Amino acid sequence: MTKPLSLVLVCLLMSTSIATANDDWQADLTSYPAKSSSGFEIPCRLLRPPVSEDSEQRFPLVLFLHGAGERGADNVAQLKHGIAEFHRRRGEYPCYLLAPQCPAGERWVDVDWDAASGKGTFPEQPSQAMAAAWGAVEKLLAEERVDPSRIYVTGLSMGGYGSWFAAGHYRDRVAAGVPICGGGDPSWAKRYIGIPLWAVHGIADPVVPIERTREMVSAIREAEGNVGLTEYPDVRHDSWTPLYADDQFYRWLFSQRRSDPS
Repeated sequence: MTKPLSLVLVCLLMSTSIATANDDWQADLTSYPAKSSSGFEIPCRLLRPPVSEDSEQRFPLVLFLHGAGERGADNVAQLKHGIAEFHRRRGEYPCYLLAPQCPAGERWVDVDWDAASGKGTFPEQPSQAMAAAWGAVEKLLAEERVDPSRIYVTGLSMGGYGSWFAAGHYRDRVAAGVPICGGGDPSWAKRYIGIPLWAVHGIADPVVPIERTREMVSAIREAEGNVGLTEYPDVRHDSWTPLYADDQFYRWLFSQRRSDPS
């Protein structure tokens, strides 16, 4: 039986209002400049801790690197995964959360995603997008109440590659890293010594093989680095959903601190 037009309109209005309500938290993430020293600029959003302006307290900073599917220039798509979970916990874990958006055609790391092994694949210099993202990190350090001993990086898929790179390349700044379903370069293993890492991957991942994470964990442990590993049975590429929904992840991440912040 055909539904009356009035009922259809009511249903459409209800679904629109629910979707809008579900996205209300995005308004708390304001635009923030992300530019490299060479002038390459990318879209970026910033979630500030919910504190009074006259507070002297310093807060951790989380650099969140999205996946390939969220690239673009709308400064919205990068909020699709994970960010809402950080926002939901901002009362318990207040922090600065930086969410840059990688432009279409760019990557957080200029590396071959299809390589069976990552050994020898990481470039010495950051990509344009990564340099711009880190430019925003440095700007926040200079201008906001960021605790320099508590700078964290996490990301998924393409952002997992980026998390491995950022933790190794900016190792004098990073207090902890959580790369999710992304590959790294095991020849960088010694660069991670002194940085707590938590690697995450789905065993059934058809996009980035779990071997890309396992080879990183093996190499870092052989170098006597500090890395944990979570493998989700029967999970395919979407290993970020269970990880970012896990309270243990937030307890672990926000407890990490560099002993000698610069």
